[in-house]
Amino acid sequence: MEPVSVLNSAYAAFGSVVGSLGDEESWLPSGCAGWAVRDLVFHCLADAQRGLVALHTPASGPADRDAVTYWADWQPDTIGAANGRRYTRVCAGMFLRFEQLRGLYLETAAAVTTAAGRADPRSFVTTQGYVLTAGDVMATLAVEATVHHLDLVAHLPSAAPPAEDALGCVRATLDGLLGRPVPLEWSDQQYARAATGRLPLSAGEKEQLGTDAERFPLFG
Repeated sequence: MEPVSVLNSAYAAFGSVVGSLGDEESWLPSGCAGWAVRDLVFHCLADAQRGLVALHTPASGPADRDAVTYWADWQPDTIGAANGRRYTRVCAGMFLRFEQLRGLYLETAAAVTTAAGRADPRSFVTTQGYVLTAGDVMATLAVEATVHHLDLVAHLPSAAPPAEDALGCVRATLDGLLGRPVPLEWSDQQYARAATGRLPLSAGEKEQLGTDAERFPLFG
């Protein structure tokens, strides 16, 4: 998968849903515990800002993370995760009208995809203390947006789902973390939700996963 193309697909799909939302809808719950839709959009704005900065922050190689290993340190139920949840709720609450947040997200996402289109995917950049190729950073951005797209539409039944190629990028990332293709007949959406802690594993799924079941969620 071409990272620029996947990122464009992920951001276009997510942005299409965000752009259609009004203030009332922004107060609906999301698939992230404790976050309304507007909180989630603020979180995704922060990740788009991360991408924009990373794509303009060259680094000398070699890379010490790739599109898969970048996620290894991101685990749920940590002090950092709890602090991040609170920070996001407070900051998102500073926007008096959702249209302000919506507009800032959309213009930032557009800047990210423009920067990605101009970047050499083989070049080295830095983000969050790691060195990755620009292409691998694009893949992490696509994965973040796609997993959160599922969160975004959790209580928006008529909203469009994530892009298929972006879901494929999520599957490839999760298989990479697992170390093998997942031995279950999960759809891409179900795999994404189960492997990031959004869906609990059933007894049968745990049996099929064997000892790997103890490693779920793979990130969150």
